[in-house]
Amino acid sequence: MIIVTSLVYLLAAVLFIIGLKFLSSPRGARRGNWIAAVGMVLAVAWTVVLLGRSFTPVGIAISIVGVMIGAVVGTLSARAVKMTAIPQMIAVFNGVGGGAAAVVAMSELLKLVGQQPNFQIDFPSAFAIIIGGVSFAGSAIAFLKLQELMTGSPVTYPGQQLVNGVLGLLILALAVVLLTVGSSALVVTALMVLALVLGVAFVLPIGGADMPVVISLLNAFTGLAVAASGFVLGNFALIVAGTLVGASGTLLTKLMSDAMGRSLTNILFSAFGQVQVGAGVASGAENRTARSGSSDDLGTMLAYSRSVIIVPGYGLAVAQGQHAVRELADTLEKRGVEVAYAIHPVAGRMPGHMNVLLAEANVPYEQLKEMDEINDEFKRVDVALVVGANDVVNPAARSSPGSPIYGMPILNADQAHNVVFLKRSMRPGFAGIDNDLLYDPKTVMLFGDAKESLTKLVVAIKAA
Repeated sequence: MIIVTSLVYLLAAVLFIIGLKFLSSPRGARRGNWIAAVGMVLAVAWTVVLLGRSFTPVGIAISIVGVMIGAVVGTLSARAVKMTAIPQMIAVFNGVGGGAAAVVAMSELLKLVGQQPNFQIDFPSAFAIIIGGVSFAGSAIAFLKLQELMTGSPVTYPGQQLVNGVLGLLILALAVVLLTVGSSALVVTALMVLALVLGVAFVLPIGGADMPVVISLLNAFTGLAVAASGFVLGNFALIVAGTLVGASGTLLTKLMSDAMGRSLTNILFSAFGQVQVGAGVASGAENRTARSGSSDDLGTMLAYSRSVIIVPGYGLAVAQGQHAVRELADTLEKRGVEVAYAIHPVAGRMPGHMNVLLAEANVPYEQLKEMDEINDEFKRVDVALVVGANDVVNPAARSSPGSPIYGMPILNADQAHNVVFLKRSMRPGFAGIDNDLLYDPKTVMLFGDAKESLTKLVVAIKAA
């Protein structure tokens, strides 16, 4: 039975790795999800079989019911969630995973109350409680901020870093007691409570614009906590799955911070977004005028262009305009216009957000161009059509050293011969700063819901 268990968990781990490999490309992402899901079903099913050899019938029934409840909740949540709410759903799933790992480790430590310290169990258990507790509480705050159930602005107070430092020292002291003196219900409970408090204190001072990076980091925390609980339980599948999540989450966090042109410490500790520009307008912006146009005029411009680059952003996702933008692209291509999509790594709210959104509308993968691949093409394109994006095309990232986004890699939409902006209003993006490109003489605004504006443009292009 031990050999069979090892082989089953090894197969599940291989499926996890293969699935993760497929997830690296939009073309294989769906297949990768299915492969990884098969691996997880295999691991969970075999674990239930193993429980049947040691549990009472009541225990087995509880395990099966738990799996069924989780499957139903997960399925319904995934089908019901809006594309714009994916980050907060990820935050919830992260938190549940970290919390589960912490509870498992806590229960294992409580079994050892009164016994001599056992480093092989105590250390990974304490690690899982700390990291899992921080992930659970921090993910809950991230969800509340993104769901706008609390303010998305940084919540700060005097001496905040000192308080966090004291919390960290207390947690470290309790962990040392656990490893040297032994397990006790008081120490284990206090460790869990302090980890939860630290998770809340850790995420509160981070603004909503930076929350996707924090979610990715907490995802890595959850993976590490799960891997640690795998060592506690002696479960190979948990160790591999947790390590994969921890490693991929760490790499994703690094890639996201690089895409934003900021260090991870700046994202976590600078309280970015706390100071907002009054009414969303930068100094001097009130004296400038943005040029707006009609859908008929802009449709004619697009229809007689030779090439168009579409820059999708969060506004496209909010309006659920992916099918409308695909129709617009198809209409332009029928007129011989070359069309491509410029995808910024952090457009939307999570990496891959725009890829998934456009995949729903069956946009050809070869038309989706990453930033490094397409940036040099903007200077040769007739029209850059910016749909619901803002910060990712803001020239201040290149030209204004004092700007909060200075140094952030952006799409070179400002280098196109003409720029068409589809926005609801002149309000700034997540960074809360004004965009000089909106006032550029070659930029024309089309105000309104992105989906409705795209539909009007399609009609105008067909009539041109």
